[in-house]
Amino acid sequence: MCMSIFSALAKADRAAGRPAPPPGFSKLTVAEAEKAVSGNLCRCTGYRPILDACKSFAADVDLEDLGLNSFWKKGGGGDGDDCADVSKLPPYSATAVCTFPEFLKSEIKASMDQATGAPSPAATGWYHPKSIEEFHRLFDSNLFDEKSVKIVASNTGSGVYKDQDLHDKYIDITQIPELSAIKRSSKGIEIGAVVSISKAIETLSHGGKVFRRIADHLSKVASSFVRNTATVGGNIIMAQRLPFPSDIATVLLAAGSTVTIQAASNKRICLTLEEFLGQPPCASRTLLISISVPDWGSDEGITFETFRAAPRPFGNAVSYVNSAFLARSSVDAESGSHLIEDVCLAFGAFGAEHAIRARKVEEFIKGKLVSAPVILEAVRLLKGVVSPEEGTTHPEYRISLAVSFLFRFLSSLANGLDEPDNANAPNGSCTNGIANGSAESYPENHPRAGSSDLPIRSRQEMVFSDEYKPVGKPIEKVGAELQASGEAVYVDDIPAPKDCLYGAFIYSTHPHAEVKGVKFRSSLASHKVITVITAKDIPTGGENVGSSFSNLGDEALFANPVAEFAGQNIGVVIAETQKYAYMAAKQAVIEYSTENLQPPILTIEDAVQHNSYFQIPPFLTPKPVGDFNQGMSEADHKILDGEVNLESQYYFYMETQSALAIPDEDNCITIYSSTQTPELTQNIVARCLGVPFHNVRVITRRVGGGFGGKAMKAMHVAAACAVAAFKLRRPVRMYLDRKTDMIMAGGRHPMKAKYSVGFKSDGKITGLHLDLGLNAGISPDVSPLMPSSIIGSLKKYNWGALAFDIKVCKTNVSSKSAMRAPGDVQGSFIADAIVEHVAAALSVDANVVKRKNLHDFESLKVFYGESAGEASTYSLVTIFDKLVSSPDYQRRAAMVEHFNGSNRWKKRGISCVPIAYVVTLRPAPGKVSILKDGSIAVEVGGIEIGQGLWTKVKQMAAFGLGQLCPDGGEGLLDKVRVIQADSLSMIQGGVTAGSSTSETSCEAVRKSCAALVERLMPIKESLEATAGAVPWESLIVQASTASVNLTEHAYWTPDPTFKKYLNYGSAISEVEVDVLTGETTILRSDLVYDCGQSLNPAVDLGQVEGSFVQGIGFFTNEEYATNADGLVIHDGTWTYKIPTVDTIPRQFIVELMNSAPDHRRVLSSKASGEPPLLLASSVHCAMREAIRATRKEFAAAADSADPALTTFQMDVPATMPVVKELCGLDVVERYLESLPATTTSPYTGKA
Repeated sequence: MCMSIFSALAKADRAAGRPAPPPGFSKLTVAEAEKAVSGNLCRCTGYRPILDACKSFAADVDLEDLGLNSFWKKGGGGDGDDCADVSKLPPYSATAVCTFPEFLKSEIKASMDQATGAPSPAATGWYHPKSIEEFHRLFDSNLFDEKSVKIVASNTGSGVYKDQDLHDKYIDITQIPELSAIKRSSKGIEIGAVVSISKAIETLSHGGKVFRRIADHLSKVASSFVRNTATVGGNIIMAQRLPFPSDIATVLLAAGSTVTIQAASNKRICLTLEEFLGQPPCASRTLLISISVPDWGSDEGITFETFRAAPRPFGNAVSYVNSAFLARSSVDAESGSHLIEDVCLAFGAFGAEHAIRARKVEEFIKGKLVSAPVILEAVRLLKGVVSPEEGTTHPEYRISLAVSFLFRFLSSLANGLDEPDNANAPNGSCTNGIANGSAESYPENHPRAGSSDLPIRSRQEMVFSDEYKPVGKPIEKVGAELQASGEAVYVDDIPAPKDCLYGAFIYSTHPHAEVKGVKFRSSLASHKVITVITAKDIPTGGENVGSSFSNLGDEALFANPVAEFAGQNIGVVIAETQKYAYMAAKQAVIEYSTENLQPPILTIEDAVQHNSYFQIPPFLTPKPVGDFNQGMSEADHKILDGEVNLESQYYFYMETQSALAIPDEDNCITIYSSTQTPELTQNIVARCLGVPFHNVRVITRRVGGGFGGKAMKAMHVAAACAVAAFKLRRPVRMYLDRKTDMIMAGGRHPMKAKYSVGFKSDGKITGLHLDLGLNAGISPDVSPLMPSSIIGSLKKYNWGALAFDIKVCKTNVSSKSAMRAPGDVQGSFIADAIVEHVAAALSVDANVVKRKNLHDFESLKVFYGESAGEASTYSLVTIFDKLVSSPDYQRRAAMVEHFNGSNRWKKRGISCVPIAYVVTLRPAPGKVSILKDGSIAVEVGGIEIGQGLWTKVKQMAAFGLGQLCPDGGEGLLDKVRVIQADSLSMIQGGVTAGSSTSETSCEAVRKSCAALVERLMPIKESLEATAGAVPWESLIVQASTASVNLTEHAYWTPDPTFKKYLNYGSAISEVEVDVLTGETTILRSDLVYDCGQSLNPAVDLGQVEGSFVQGIGFFTNEEYATNADGLVIHDGTWTYKIPTVDTIPRQFIVELMNSAPDHRRVLSSKASGEPPLLLASSVHCAMREAIRATRKEFAAAADSADPALTTFQMDVPATMPVVKELCGLDVVERYLESLPATTTSPYTGKA
């Protein structure tokens, strides 16, 4: 993030012709600042605060629009003016920016000058030819075989196609001048093969219209920092050799590009790009020299457009389909339509080996006037041309996309299709199209920006309180500067101890098979294997256990001898470096046998068929409410066969699972682990090694994101390191690569819900029965806890009577575990899906049904019991009414309806969702120590995983000791340090989970501080009696001299009558769906969240926003897909897409509400980490409304009254293919067929 914005700032400062910015600002614009970080990933913040920090540099920034403005005190000056104060922003100066230090440049230059020449290739393995001839001589010299050498320019392709073995020789071709050349001529632009994509964009941007359109499309390829390095030639070569879905190849193919290659020392060949792509994969010694793009000049008859559909609109996501179309045409004076003289239609990424031209379609439309019948016949022909290969995901969707793109292109050339009845032209969507000639006269149909291009705006509202200061102040998050600068130390940053070894897991690819043996392919990497650690290496007396939770059941560390799911650990490869370990693990060949084993159980349906379940302990089993049969008998209407399915989600923490185990004397071991559960990790490692718990010390300073994923699965990594270190008597470190982490992680529980619901004609629900199956995987993990969480959030509505049958299914897949709001998010969504089904069946507004079924306080007590709390704290109805009854919402709802009536190809939806979330309080330890200089060290059981726990604890320590200070403790903030968790120093640390760890840790610290105050107060009073006010440092010196105990360890336990409370909130989201592609843009989200009396509004705001955006990912784009054996195949950033800057709400408005105080809560505060994630279902519900509007319109056109058109099932996640399928894969054909017959001949354009 920091490097991306720095790069954008430097580029803006170098730009010529820009006006000088105001003092303290840069030449950067707000739009540039937003795009600067568009390719970066963040799982914690929701991006809004990062964007605000980037935009604060911009000369055109509106300071009132920055989130940090929410924390500035208003009313500066005597006139009550509440304008933002520019002076509060750190000033920016281009000349003061620190770049690469000069002394380091000098040292590097000196060391290079001292060498008599370049290091010999034999010593480094790197070869740097200075000419093409030298490159070929290297190959002719027989110094190496083609398998062991890698030709490198930028090597960004390794992000897609990972190296499967080590290479001992590399050829760097970037120093060949000819490959870096860019040549302009009257014929076009010739781009050298190793020219970066960014440089190519810059060059093309200064050319003609076709060149500029190519540049615009290329700017959506990958991300800025990849484009700065990746080469055009590398992209084309990957597209030729591999099934690489290249946008660049497709666009250049349509533009009539050619390539020059050289396969031998003196033989160059010039081919069309189409010919080159169609050849067999070229050999590694074949060198791509350049790519030539012809200049189409100022030909007024040329139209060139490009399209792509991807999960992210602005890049960093591979296209489902990309296309580019170039046509030479003339306008027919009589009809006003275009007569196609020549055309090139290129399609790529749809599931073929490479981009292709749709020649049959081209031949058909040449010489014809563009009209509805011609377009209809063209798209029918296209469906026979664009044919995804077997195994391609979403094949029908990809074909439909190709049809949509061709339709968009041709409809812009047909007179009369731009303004059909009750519709805007499809060109009203955001395309990359340019058109010369008459199309330029319809600018309203070719807007340069769509909804995705809208600037991101935000507003935050919150209530501040000084009642418990410094608690309640929005102070800076502890460690923020260390993290932003990269100085924060995580497990993998700890310097490697002497003789450290590294490990990587070998895992099963079979769901149920006996492991007969593990061998290694003969390769460079396999020679790096030192040993393989398996279950046989667990010490005598130890157990093969990898994780366990609250006596619910164990999960094995290693398969022994049967692998019970794809992704199960079989062993750990040990090598001298982490890279060697990664590569060596890839060389493993596992021998399996399925003899005498039952077929695997992989799905919920399989588990039900085989009665394969985990039992839910009675104390964890939720209780039904009321008499369901009676409720159904009172109903006027019934839905008996409703269904909704929810898939899994991966945590995608930035820091993957990691651990470092260091053996010590006397069978002791110290483990540095990135874990949310140091205490449980200690227990598991001790059981695994067969030693007492006190022999194992687990230390965790901070965790780079957890979301539940660093609870159970982190134990496996720590235990594996411990077994290896224990056996080898050397330190062992593991840092999982992203693929292995994703395969092992398990993630969120997939669920299948079926329901029967009865309701009155006015929408009042009288009874609900829910049949729910959840896929728990191979071990219980925390799955038995899920039913109570699911039902807890489902009960936000008064169902009259509620009954359920929940099955926790045992299957042969990786164990599913807790993930942020586990069970709660699914239960809340299922509730809204049911209520909206009821509303659709009655043809009434869903908000009316939701409001009618919200609890009053009496029914709340019936459903939630003691968790309901006091009537004064029940704020859900107030929050919901505040949003839905507001004039702003009514206006927006009317605008959505008007928009939908005026647009055929884009539809909008708006929806409001309420939530109720049960928060459980758990015991927590805390220790406060005051050192002799007055500094304060605090230990808590809770782990800092990015949620701001340390920050709140620091504030609470200052508040708790504040009675001893004249300023109430604010002066103590800088004296407090929260130190790392140590399982031997702070026992009973428990689990950092459930969103309540921050507040319970704070309460333990407050309890410790109270004891210290009680000891110190007599000394303070004595000193004050003789000397007046006593400085803090003097007080502590005196207390130390008097041998007062200055450390206190407390263990806080919740009141038995108040172990749970409810959190409330509501959100309105408004979306826009592209009917032709399925793309969804979130136009606006308004969140109102009852945060109680916030311990730190800035931290809580960040938690609310980050949680909501993570929820957006779950409900929209995050497909955690597996193959037929249950092995995760969406196992990296290439296939798994979390939200980015370009997929968050364009307007993001958050209000933190402070409900009535309840002093049974910690200073009347409430949890903020998980509940807001549930609010993201408002996006899914709004998408459903937009789809419903689409289906209604096309049903009206077809004269259909099928009730399924408005009461359809929409599962989670609602990805682009899902949305498009629900809108209709054939909407283009249906639209064209519905148009009135014309007297124009589709072939000649003549009457």
